[in-house]
Amino acid sequence: MVSFKVAAAALLSMGAASAWQSGKVSSFVPSQTHIQKSALITAGLYQNNAAVSRSSLNMVLADPTKDTMSSGGGMFTASNSESRRIVPEDPGDRPTMKVVYVVLESQYQSSMTGAVKRVNAGSENMAIECVGYLLEELRDDATFEQFKADVADADVFIGSLIFVQELAEKVVEVVQPLRDNLDAVLIFPSMPEVMRLNKVGQFTMKNLGQSKSVVADFMKKKKQEDGSSFEEGMLKLLRTLPKVLKFLPSDKAADARTFMMSFQYWLGGAPENLESMLIMLGQDYVPQVVDNMKGKEKVEAVDPVLLPDKAIWHPVAPSIVFENNVDYFKWYNTEFCPDAGIDAKTAPTIGLILQKSHINTKDDTHYVSLIAELESRGSRVVPIYSGGLDFSGPIEDYFYDPAGRPIVDTIVNLTGFALVGGPASQDHAKASKVLKRLNKPYMCAVPLVFQSFEEWQSSELGLHPVQVALQVSLPEIDGAIEPIIFAGREGATGRSVPLADRVNLLADRALKWANLGTKPKVDKKIAITIFSFPPDKGNVGTAAYLDVFDSIKAVLGQLKSEGYDIGDAPLNKEAIMESVLNDPEAKIASPELNVAY
Repeated sequence: MVSFKVAAAALLSMGAASAWQSGKVSSFVPSQTHIQKSALITAGLYQNNAAVSRSSLNMVLADPTKDTMSSGGGMFTASNSESRRIVPEDPGDRPTMKVVYVVLESQYQSSMTGAVKRVNAGSENMAIECVGYLLEELRDDATFEQFKADVADADVFIGSLIFVQELAEKVVEVVQPLRDNLDAVLIFPSMPEVMRLNKVGQFTMKNLGQSKSVVADFMKKKKQEDGSSFEEGMLKLLRTLPKVLKFLPSDKAADARTFMMSFQYWLGGAPENLESMLIMLGQDYVPQVVDNMKGKEKVEAVDPVLLPDKAIWHPVAPSIVFENNVDYFKWYNTEFCPDAGIDAKTAPTIGLILQKSHINTKDDTHYVSLIAELESRGSRVVPIYSGGLDFSGPIEDYFYDPAGRPIVDTIVNLTGFALVGGPASQDHAKASKVLKRLNKPYMCAVPLVFQSFEEWQSSELGLHPVQVALQVSLPEIDGAIEPIIFAGREGATGRSVPLADRVNLLADRALKWANLGTKPKVDKKIAITIFSFPPDKGNVGTAAYLDVFDSIKAVLGQLKSEGYDIGDAPLNKEAIMESVLNDPEAKIASPELNVAY
């Protein structure tokens, strides 16, 4: 039975203040022992499979709250681009190509570092100096000046997911005047004014959105046909490339092919793909490398190693991905679940939404940790990803059975972004339509993007304001709930690592929502919380232009009609008001309740 307890409550300053006092450690910040214990449990579940690498395990074992970074960085982060600077140790007589890149998130740091080191160690024709910046670091004046200096003597500039307006303007401010001096500028999905900086030989997007072009026409056509976002259009363009190139002169076609090939390498994310991209750009577009290659055989460009645009991914699956859920459940239910002690017939099923770039770059430790935590509690998981920023398609394809029935009990979006459009351009109407049809609890968890764990823990502001907008507010418009921080950046490497206590909390909440969906309505307990601050000031149940107690009456009537047991709840507004103001079980009645100022 649902007991009628309407709590007229306010968040008092006493409890909140203690969380911000310096020297106090949040109960959610794990100790080194807790981190190691959780990591070893996770590793134990997967120890017989090579999908969890030694480096991934070490990332979990490292205490993320021990920051190794030097000072500098953006307004809310002390990260420093110098940790992403690579200078060839022994270039010899090889020409050196300088690459500067700017990215929204840090998952590409490890792959770019690996790719550059591979070239420097293995190429006889070129060496690479490379430095990377997180977009948010450009807010810091000193870092911005260093960024200007690096771009000024760079050969190649790369940018990706530059969607924060004021920071996009900073990138354009620096790169635009130097664009003609740069040998190549590659901008992958970003704001249009940044995309117009693209330059690979004679291939350019400088007129993007301003005049007729093959690329622009293609994007416009795809948007009209199926509502594709810019990035989705770019992905479709990659698949339609041969048809597009026939409309271009041969030299422009070669340059356009190089750009599209570079985009594929970038989407591939792994060090091998980025190595191929850097070698291709150097030997074809950087003069000092081109000159050094005269009379020598060019390194033949290998095809990018790519995952499908959308699929189901599991860290211990024998196949890298599954492109339909029938094949996935055939393996998962008949092979994996019995070995893991999961009853596939009765287990709750949690749908997970992942960011493909983390899988491509093998920066997936935070995903693996949550998957292992859920499975260790007897739950099934369906982890899906999309190559773009629209996850509505994978949800429609993978979260329903052949008869059109939902197969998931809770959905957890681990990207932290809006369901359709991510940090770029959101389509909340489309997201809402997809989620309403599914009609299951939808949580959007938050990986720290712009802060290290220590910065988040010690900050009086808590979560970075830009991240609050992008990864809390926008997903809530879709209908997301419970934005629990569960992972973040490791300071020195930029890799994502799980926060053990938060992973446990996220698993708890996902499973509780799943179990709530199967619980009979008569057994569910519901609390209604109303406004009362400051107490004893006549503010109980006040709201501008709203009749709160009549609204509670309407809600109670609806609950009763749907089969909930509302017990002895009064069904007229006066009685409801009286029960709140003078609850006989309350230690302090509302009229006498006060706050010590």
